[in-house]
Amino acid sequence: MKIGIAGAGLLGRLLALQLRRGGHAVHVFDPAAHAEARGAAGWTAAGMLSPVAELECADDAVFALGLRTLELWPQLLAELPAAVEFRCDGSLLVAHRGDEGAASRVLDLLARKAPADHAPQALSASALRELEPSVQGPAHSWLLPCEGRINTVQAMQALAAGAQGTHWHWGTSVQRTGPGLLVTGDGEQRFDHVFDVRGTGARPELPVRGVRGEIFWLQAPGLALQRPVRLLHPRHRVYIVPRAPDLVVVGASEIESEDRSPVSLRSTVELLAAAHSVLPELAEARIVHSEVNLRPALPDNLPLLQRQAGLTRINGLFRHGWLIAPALVEQALQELPS
Repeated sequence: MKIGIAGAGLLGRLLALQLRRGGHAVHVFDPAAHAEARGAAGWTAAGMLSPVAELECADDAVFALGLRTLELWPQLLAELPAAVEFRCDGSLLVAHRGDEGAASRVLDLLARKAPADHAPQALSASALRELEPSVQGPAHSWLLPCEGRINTVQAMQALAAGAQGTHWHWGTSVQRTGPGLLVTGDGEQRFDHVFDVRGTGARPELPVRGVRGEIFWLQAPGLALQRPVRLLHPRHRVYIVPRAPDLVVVGASEIESEDRSPVSLRSTVELLAAAHSVLPELAEARIVHSEVNLRPALPDNLPLLQRQAGLTRINGLFRHGWLIAPALVEQALQELPS
């Protein structure tokens, strides 16, 4: 089949990879100037693979997609032409003394929504030191054993490189999609099937909005952190994710704004102070990069997989992109005519 894909973010690259392996002729259209241009939200994400922790704002369907994705990522990464950092040995929830109320609200919610064998496990101080000696600030901690992380930058690069034979149409915005149809500035183009994965670019066809995310990359040689850490705080959620060999990604889960301007002073102070309160060794870390992007979200903050003859739309991955994208692509391709 001749396949058209609108959008070259994480979903577009996964689709191109799988469709090329199926022998299809694949054309991908994206407004970015080239494969390394960091416009798509997938570049900015920290890469936490947290099906249990995300139940705070997600449903059972997202949880099931997340569990399936944790099975799919090792298979996908094993076939890519470049190595991608991936680990699945758990994540941590932590809280400071005095923030027990905020922590209890989240933990009670997760306990109700998660199966018993995936529920957060309370850690003693000695157990925390054994798992993560660098995490010294919080008074309370819990292990989520079935979670992991992926290096999103490495994965975005490797996915594009692995989709050999794909026709990439960079610098080309898709104005509209329809069954077997892509409309660009050059006019209408016809395909056997079209996948619309444009994120916020799918407006007005979908009621999608952008949710601002902000991250910092800290270089911290010698820091021994192995697992992602989420700080449960009354005002905001802060996540800390290690990347080999010596980087730590610090960010906020969500800000209801479509502002793409640089990170504010307030965010800088709050996020980095929170990270330092969890990992005192970060005092001498160096800020080497900051970045802002918009996650595509629908009104219910849940993902959409919409199929009709000649057209599939996938959108609204919100903050769950790396957690659910492979499983959503698997579902989308199951009903594609051969």
